[in-house]
Amino acid sequence: MKHSEVKNRIIETASFLFYKNGYNSTGINEIISEAGIAKATLYNHFKSKEEICLAYLKFKNSSFIQDVEDFTTSKPKGKAQVLAIFDFLELFFRDKDFNGCWCIKTVSEIPKDNEIIRAEIQLQKHSFIDLISKLITNNLENVKEAQVKSLARQIYLLYEGAVGESHLHQEDWPIKETKQLCSQIIS
Repeated sequence: MKHSEVKNRIIETASFLFYKNGYNSTGINEIISEAGIAKATLYNHFKSKEEICLAYLKFKNSSFIQDVEDFTTSKPKGKAQVLAIFDFLELFFRDKDFNGCWCIKTVSEIPKDNEIIRAEIQLQKHSFIDLISKLITNNLENVKEAQVKSLARQIYLLYEGAVGESHLHQEDWPIKETKQLCSQIIS
């Protein structure tokens, strides 16, 4: 098997386990066993569990950002594209493997002084805010340029609240309610 294929298998395996069970509850030996590799193979690709965690976060985010953008821009121009982030979240919630936000789960498990993982998570959250800003700019005519960043942050906060609460309650009403709030603030 090619070097890159092995590395991808490690990342995909760790991603599944970290997201399902949590970062701290997933051990290196479990990743090795589930990936069907030797310990030396894992360490040929990653020097530490922290490096695997960074690869996991990047793996999850790259597909998330692309999927959200593809989904939202497939909707009719205007408010529908902005509100579509909540429709996307509802589909994500309905997935059998939904377990909340991988970033928030991870940051809650790392020490406060772990700046490397925290910085990656912050970068990912900022990239999502940037995507929301882009949706606002391309779809809402009545929003002034100076207001875009603040509105994007408000929508981001609604989205993040909906993720957490839908995970907590195991129901989709938080998503529906935050979409309704979003609809009001962009009217």
